Amino acid sequence: MKYYLISGEASGDLHGSHLIAALKKQDAMGQFRAWGGDLMEEKGAKLVKHFRDLAYMGFWEVVSHLPTILKNISFCKKDILEYDPDVIIYIDYPGFNLRIAQWAKSKGFKNHYYISPQVWAWKENRVHKIKQCIDALYVILPFEKTFFEEKHQFKVHYVGHPLMDVIPNHPKNKTFLSSNLLEENKPLIALLPGSRMQEIKKMLPLFVEVAAKFPNHQFVIAAAPSIPPDYYHQLIETSPLKIIYGATYDLLQHSSAALVTSGTATLETALFKVPQLVCYRSSYLSYWIAKKILNLKYISLVNLIVDSKVVLELIQGECTPKRLEVELTSLLNSKNNSLNKGYQKILSLLGSAGTSEKIAHLIYTAISKK
Repeated sequence: MKYYLISGEASGDLHGSHLIAALKKQDAMGQFRAWGGDLMEEKGAKLVKHFRDLAYMGFWEVVSHLPTILKNISFCKKDILEYDPDVIIYIDYPGFNLRIAQWAKSKGFKNHYYISPQVWAWKENRVHKIKQCIDALYVILPFEKTFFEEKHQFKVHYVGHPLMDVIPNHPKNKTFLSSNLLEENKPLIALLPGSRMQEIKKMLPLFVEVAAKFPNHQFVIAAAPSIPPDYYHQLIETSPLKIIYGATYDLLQHSSAALVTSGTATLETALFKVPQLVCYRSSYLSYWIAKKILNLKYISLVNLIVDSKVVLELIQGECTPKRLEVELTSLLNSKNNSLNKGYQKILSLLGSAGTSEKIAHLIYTAISKK
């Protein structure tokens, strides 16, 4: 069978790589072509476009890059026609993917969507498009099944969260500190400023300023694989912060706390049971538009899943160096009993491991019938 996968972010590359590995177990002769990143390529996919050239954050940023986005859409359609896959698998990245899916449906392709667009947060009218052009939707958050099936009468597959496949079984790296020249007796603070250049540019200088207030702690940046080291060095300037690639989970395992830009990283940090502050800043125009149209009580996956304030979210005007200093001090000095209870509840809600295998089986079974 021929599989065509489209993802546009680092998290999609991660989940897509696990899905490719699982599909290969179902279909040893499977061929894979993908929009993604290094991880999907390592699993054997022929990479069409790298997500570092696709990930635009915020409303104004998307508008300003619209000509490039439209060119990518046109190129993607042409590439799909030439490849002629048995199934197209969309991974999150809804603005782009739903446009392609609507077109692909009209051309007779089978559309399977993994990691639902967050239509429960905004653009709920997209549900109608999903119902029209998606043959199978695989959701990873427990409340999404209720949203689609009870509110919109659209059958979906709840498969659990893919992070449960990797984080609970992540091995302890006993040489992490020494191999990265980190001090054994100085507590670590993990800095996760995001995976896109725009958000890193907004958040990292702020984190650098906060780190200077804690001389008795080591602050370490978990670098995104698609961002070159020079970009980080320009932003941290003369700060002694360490930048580490390809070891985010090892870093979290050894950290006493974390400053995390909102996104999948908030959930990853929670699953490692690391106390965290969720931080987010964007352009004022993007933030103003988001406030007008988003239908959310929280911005972090941690709080959204539990539907309560498990972790503190510092957004836009609240996300200042002084406020971060105060809240991080409090976090480091607290026993965090309520935080730990919230983290435990997340574990109970997300289900067991095996997400990629479940989806691979469902996809392969569906297209084999065809």
